[in-house]
Amino acid sequence: MRKLFGTDGIRGIANVDPMSGEMAMQLGRATAYIFKNREGRHRIVIGKDTRLSGYMLETALASGICSMGVDVLLVGPLPTPGIAFITTSMRADAGVVISASHNPFYDNGIKIFSRDGFKLPDALEAQIEELIFSNSIDSLRPTAEEVGKAYRIEDAVGRYVVFLKNTFPNDLTLDGLKIVLDCANGAAYKVAPAVLEELGTEVIPIGVEPDGENINLDCGSLCPQRISELVVQKQAHLGMALDGDGDRVVFVDQNGNIVDGDHIMAICAIDMADKRRLKSKTAVTTVMSNIGLDLSLGKRGIRVVRTAVGDRYVVEEMVRGGYNLGGEQSGHTIFLDYNTTGDGILTALQVLSIMVSRERQLDDLAKSMIPLPQVQFNTQIDREIDVLRMPKIRRKIKAIERELGKSGRILARYSGTEPVLRIMLEGEDEDKISRMGRELTDTIEQVMERMGRNTNSPG
Repeated sequence: MRKLFGTDGIRGIANVDPMSGEMAMQLGRATAYIFKNREGRHRIVIGKDTRLSGYMLETALASGICSMGVDVLLVGPLPTPGIAFITTSMRADAGVVISASHNPFYDNGIKIFSRDGFKLPDALEAQIEELIFSNSIDSLRPTAEEVGKAYRIEDAVGRYVVFLKNTFPNDLTLDGLKIVLDCANGAAYKVAPAVLEELGTEVIPIGVEPDGENINLDCGSLCPQRISELVVQKQAHLGMALDGDGDRVVFVDQNGNIVDGDHIMAICAIDMADKRRLKSKTAVTTVMSNIGLDLSLGKRGIRVVRTAVGDRYVVEEMVRGGYNLGGEQSGHTIFLDYNTTGDGILTALQVLSIMVSRERQLDDLAKSMIPLPQVQFNTQIDREIDVLRMPKIRRKIKAIERELGKSGRILARYSGTEPVLRIMLEGEDEDKISRMGRELTDTIEQVMERMGRNTNSPG
């Protein structure tokens, strides 16, 4: 049973266990111990988003790492994929990201990259947990000149900007494009506008004034309605909204319509296949992606492989199968030809290059995928009780599956980052699947109320 790590690192309320300074220092010590496995000095990169609590956790992590005789490279606020890039380009032993992604500012999280830029596998995270809770490395205390040092990498943003620009085709330009860009007051607030402007785009930026508390506040990839209105108002060609740590992006076409990660996967997969760059003619996604993605790509001879929810599992399957394109409906898209993790800015550049080279608007490109109606419900729930194993709820799910038949599907799963049960239904009739979703959440709430557990179903 995992005590700290979820599907995307460790996450929780900042300054409350496990997101406390004490735990961060222990995590720094355990991480340093794991990666201190060769001769000579060792280095670990630490980056963060713009949350107020980032200062506290950054200092604690650095202290723990240095106490094990490992040096720290501090890069400050930088998107998660930028920290992965810096880790590999500077040949550091590991990289640590302090971010809770799309969560509100009072939350925070920690995730770790190995020296090759990939997120840690479950087995290594379990080993780190064992080191922390067994107290087996408490006595390891380097002294004198063996204690680690901390250095600040002043040009990290510039290095990452250059890397991103080099992923855009040299024979293309973005001159004449007007884009509404929402940086969620997060880690990409400097990098994203700089990249797009240097490639010739007229940028209308919002969410670029972080104050430590406004990250993801009514902005970013979870609130694309804001850029939707601005795109129409400013007569822009498109809009794009990043999340707090910059590893995902959601688009809006020139008419203000939202274009999610499934559509982006379809656009990029088709373009890469046409250019014979899509390895094994396969795209990797999660069980949450709309079945319309499978149908749309299947017509073009492109196979879709599905994994558990979480971009780390998508990446693991891509590496295992030798694939180079993967992603999630939420907007994570991974191009392994360029980077080792989801990258919102890199994804934006790939989509823009397709628009420019094919001379087509985003709404036209998005027609390459026709989604089936899909509805989602979130129910806050006590994770100590596995409601999905309760007979009444299991019977209700089975009844929905029978009613849907082969024309749809239902997926119920616990979130790996929040105390939430997520329910997703797909089918040909949106009213029908919405009714089914409400009935299931009502059944769950009734069962929990009888047990004296409160729930909340915003839908």
